[in-house]
Amino acid sequence: MSLLTWREEQKLRLKVRYSIGEVYLLTHHFYIVIKYYCLTERRNKIYYVSESLVKRATNIARPNLVSLGTCIGKYTHGGNFHITVQALNLLAANAKHKVWLKPQSEMSFLYGNHVLKSALGRITENIAPGDGVVVFSMSDVPLGFGVAAKSTQDCRKLDPNGIVVLHQADIGEYLRMEDEL
Repeated sequence: MSLLTWREEQKLRLKVRYSIGEVYLLTHHFYIVIKYYCLTERRNKIYYVSESLVKRATNIARPNLVSLGTCIGKYTHGGNFHITVQALNLLAANAKHKVWLKPQSEMSFLYGNHVLKSALGRITENIAPGDGVVVFSMSDVPLGFGVAAKSTQDCRKLDPNGIVVLHQADIGEYLRMEDEL
């Protein structure tokens, strides 16, 4: 496992900024609560790992190390960064744009469908089109994330069948794509 290069870190920072706003990346470290966390790379996948665990993992030979920490995304063949559903807890804890779904429409989102206006329970203010949004149930359980299709003001005027959030990932992917994750 190796730390990210400057270019890889910039791609990651741009992608995460869409979802949770500005992230404080200080020379490859997130500062969250009291602990330090590192972003490490192995086979084009990015892992979110505590710094102490990275130090302990240096005793393990690289061929024997399968993964370490939480995989939050991967680099595509084109070099773009793709956030995976495993990053949901990290995104949900730091998200500034949130959407809450009504209980009867949670399953529709978990099957991979977009969020419609009729499915909205609540929505945070000042969401612009193209912003990253974390989708919650009404009981504040994170269900997934996506991209806002409409602003908060446009949602109020939208018809009930209009798309509000474009689906990107949800916790149902653990079952639908268990072989790939």
